[in-house]
Amino acid sequence: MNQTIALVIAYLLGSLPFALLAGRLNGVDLRTAGSGNLGATNVFRVLGRSWGIAVMVLDIAKGAVAVLIAEALVPSPWPLAAGALAILGHVFPVWTGFTGGKGVATGAGALIGLTPAAAGVMVAIWVVLVLVTRYVSVASIVAALAAAPLAWAFGAPWSYVAFVAVAALFVIWKHRENIRRLGTGTENRIRLGRSSAPGQT
Repeated sequence: MNQTIALVIAYLLGSLPFALLAGRLNGVDLRTAGSGNLGATNVFRVLGRSWGIAVMVLDIAKGAVAVLIAEALVPSPWPLAAGALAILGHVFPVWTGFTGGKGVATGAGALIGLTPAAAGVMVAIWVVLVLVTRYVSVASIVAALAAAPLAWAFGAPWSYVAFVAVAALFVIWKHRENIRRLGTGTENRIRLGRSSAPGQT
């Protein structure tokens, strides 16, 4: 019974559409603004830095909380399943017709709950790459590629490393259009000022 409770909570937490709520508070439907993606990057582009950071923190938090609740209720490997469902909830939220974000922030939150040290390094890599390249997609893809090796380097169990690897591949797959645009030189950079113009994410 606890397993079911933990998994339902994880999916529902992951599916909380903070990007959509931020848009509505500003009179914007982010499903039809910018890239149409319900993730923190599109919030950053359309609503500006403050809203983008707030949504990113909340998206990270829901992944971490989902795993921590599962760890309090059930033994391993159920927290891994909770992390997976939190990510799937973010990407396919029931509240928005199963159209959500790309799972980067929520995936980072799940990693924080599972292996905090590896997650800290991964987040640092992401931040540095965003600042240097101004491509959120590049930062997200590289951070995803680094996630499983980092989990292994910090001594996570093999089941955790395998989960992180699968989650990273899923996140990269969600960025396939970004990869195509990077290849053609049409991927938009993010502006790091107070606000950003709508664009692809």
